[in-house]
Amino acid sequence: MKTAWIIARKELGTYFKSPIAYIILTITISIFNIFFFVLLEQNREASLRDMFKLMEFMFVFIVPLLTMRLFCEEKRLGTIEFLMTSPTSNESIVLGKYLGSLLFFTSLILLTGTYYFILEYFVKMDRWAAFAGYLGIWLEGGLFISIGLLMSSLTKNQIIAGISSYAVILMLYFSISFIKYFDSHTQEIIKQASVWSHTENFAAGLITSADFIYFLSGILFCLILTRLTIDNSIWK
Repeated sequence: MKTAWIIARKELGTYFKSPIAYIILTITISIFNIFFFVLLEQNREASLRDMFKLMEFMFVFIVPLLTMRLFCEEKRLGTIEFLMTSPTSNESIVLGKYLGSLLFFTSLILLTGTYYFILEYFVKMDRWAAFAGYLGIWLEGGLFISIGLLMSSLTKNQIIAGISSYAVILMLYFSISFIKYFDSHTQEIIKQASVWSHTENFAAGLITSADFIYFLSGILFCLILTRLTIDNSIWK
């Protein structure tokens, strides 16, 4: 675990050394700020629920930009072989890269915490609903990052990794929009597989074990597949 944290800190440092990361941070926070005040003006209520929905939607498009370089960059620079044949275990490599991206994403989420304090200054906020909403966003981001990490481990091309991540994430998020075209049994499967179905509860202030398990199992599944992918790449 110690090695994983060392790799995580390295990955986090890599993000903050890149101008692209600052561009993403600036654009994302700027968009969030604009919509925060627009929604506040339109709804005239002390709630972050609509803001959470906007953030969930935006991260569908933002997270793949953060993850597409994770393994692709190592392959492009030719350092992947050295990394995987070093004393560091492949589990630590995968976990470290995942945690590094998750820490950067968490820093982005923390910057939006000012919205809560702005509303709390004027009115009494529902703290549990705010906590549940942020937890849902964080878990969604964790799942999307694990998907992006997996896609990055499958190719040397960052563009392909990014497009593949978008394809999987968009399918998971928007599949529920097409639920009416299927029979009842298939509808239930799509509903359970859809990210939107589970983030909706968090945005409403509800935390259920089913939603929690959905995200955690999805993250674990993607990390295991990533581990198997880089194991296989050693022998190619």
